[in-house]
Amino acid sequence: MLIPSVHKTWAPRGQTPIIRHRYQRDKISVISGISVSPVRQRLGLYWRFLLKKNFTHPHALEFLRHLLRHLRGHVILLWDQGRIHKGDPIRDFCRRFPRLHLEHFPAYAPELNPDEGVWRLAKARLANGRPDDVDELLARLTASLVRIARCPALLRACILKSDLPFV
Repeated sequence: MLIPSVHKTWAPRGQTPIIRHRYQRDKISVISGISVSPVRQRLGLYWRFLLKKNFTHPHALEFLRHLLRHLRGHVILLWDQGRIHKGDPIRDFCRRFPRLHLEHFPAYAPELNPDEGVWRLAKARLANGRPDDVDELLARLTASLVRIARCPALLRACILKSDLPFV
């Protein structure tokens, strides 16, 4: 959101740091995922943005199409229990694309989801900033995700930090 997230920062002794911003509730919704190759050597990060709206089934299906265009062979997708990750549109899509296999994390188990680590890193890079509009936020968010995607060590750390077994 355009409302800045605040983390620890430096300031002269006795002076409280102040982040001035205009109160705007504009936002960017993001869906993302980490890919792991079958031999666990190559890692990737995929994402899609949606400006000023929340994701719905059609947006989730577009993300699945994006993944299938970029990943070869069978794709096993681990998803949380979000409402857009279930339902008839998703089941119908999986029937049409048998190489896509969906599995769900247990309810309320973000500690198993390696993608949470990606967002921890991305939000840390955006902390204490104050973008003036959605375009500036989008540019900063994109730069943060590209930086993470280009660093296999960061992606591997997100997987290893989660409680998901990396077998």
